[in-house]
Amino acid sequence: MNVMNTLIKKTRSRMAVTAAVAAALLAGVVAVPATAAPSAGPVPAATAGDRPAAPLTRAQLTREIERTLKEAGYIGIAVEMRHGQRRTHIDAGEAVLGTGRPTPRDAVFRAASVTKSFIATVVLQLVAEGRLSLDDTVEKWLPGVVTGQGNDGRLITLRHLLQHTSGVYNWDQVEVNGDTAEDFERTRFDGFTPEESIAYTMRHKPDFPPAAPGDPAPAWNYSNPGYLLAGMIIQKATGRTWAEEVTRRVIRPLGLRDTRTPGADPYLRAPHARTYHKFRGSDRWTDTTVLNMTSTDAAGALISTRRDLDRFYTALFRGRLLPAAQLVEMRRTVPVGGLFGEVMPGLSYGLGLMRQPLSCGGHRWGHGGDLDGTTVRTGFTDDGSRSVVVTASGKTADVNQLIRAERAVQRLVERALCG
Repeated sequence: MNVMNTLIKKTRSRMAVTAAVAAALLAGVVAVPATAAPSAGPVPAATAGDRPAAPLTRAQLTREIERTLKEAGYIGIAVEMRHGQRRTHIDAGEAVLGTGRPTPRDAVFRAASVTKSFIATVVLQLVAEGRLSLDDTVEKWLPGVVTGQGNDGRLITLRHLLQHTSGVYNWDQVEVNGDTAEDFERTRFDGFTPEESIAYTMRHKPDFPPAAPGDPAPAWNYSNPGYLLAGMIIQKATGRTWAEEVTRRVIRPLGLRDTRTPGADPYLRAPHARTYHKFRGSDRWTDTTVLNMTSTDAAGALISTRRDLDRFYTALFRGRLLPAAQLVEMRRTVPVGGLFGEVMPGLSYGLGLMRQPLSCGGHRWGHGGDLDGTTVRTGFTDDGSRSVVVTASGKTADVNQLIRAERAVQRLVERALCG
């Protein structure tokens, strides 16, 4: 049976606090109020006095990665670090449980919510072409789609969707796939359309009213359905699916040969590492590699590689994908508090971009991604001269371990960028 129909028939249960926090860290779905004014736009590169130290040596980076592997409890982790033109790839742990095999340097993986940066880029390209406006409402492009239970597409703009300030209710992976290994095995091949997803979303009240224009402290909640709506608007504006537009506007022009939109195909092409997750009530690893990603659609379906993601973000920040005016809008951030702020210190959110301060001056930009068993983290300095892309396998439903893992990988990204 279609998983969305199953979800519509059941009442959403109240999860225990630990389960809710675990789901939040897994999929980025906690609703939290923002408390400070938005950034005025892109921040200049670090000044000479704030320049990072010399890049980590291979031995130093290896020690950091092994420390992260141990503290996070991952099965395997791989890192691609770039300083200027110099690239360093190091992995630890194993790509397939029990084999000792390392993760291939060119391994593909599910990029998860990193997809949101691609979607925001395409929307902003259409804005630059005059085909969309960030002030366009959802109702203008998708009449009658966002309505009921207090939802009002006339009040929600494209900017709201891309910045997670729309208040649109966000269902998480626990709702879609359940929270046990048996649930996952039963639903891993289920598929459904964005329209079905949004219909389910509209059965829930919004988390808060959409931000008013110019609101200096908008409420904020991570909303995957917001990006499903953005993908639907891309199709309405262009006559082509978001996957087709991302392919022709971003993937092909940049030569991202290993990045693709899988549709309903649940399999990864070789080479790849396998992903594993310990679900609630189990002390065994469940292999989560094979998965139908239509539930995430424009919010997180892309498959990519560490090298391709580095190429994408570097091109984006250097102005190859967007005119200056649209890049300014993309990097105009609002603060994020609550749990996000605790485990990702100083986090603020632009249009499909995350920003955090660096201890060595300036900021790190990029986006993270999470699925059952999968962690993806990216970091790019303000001027794009330094970057790091981290992928890891092995997650657990234990909230304390999830927090330890996030703090460990946050430290790794910081060290890789600051030296």
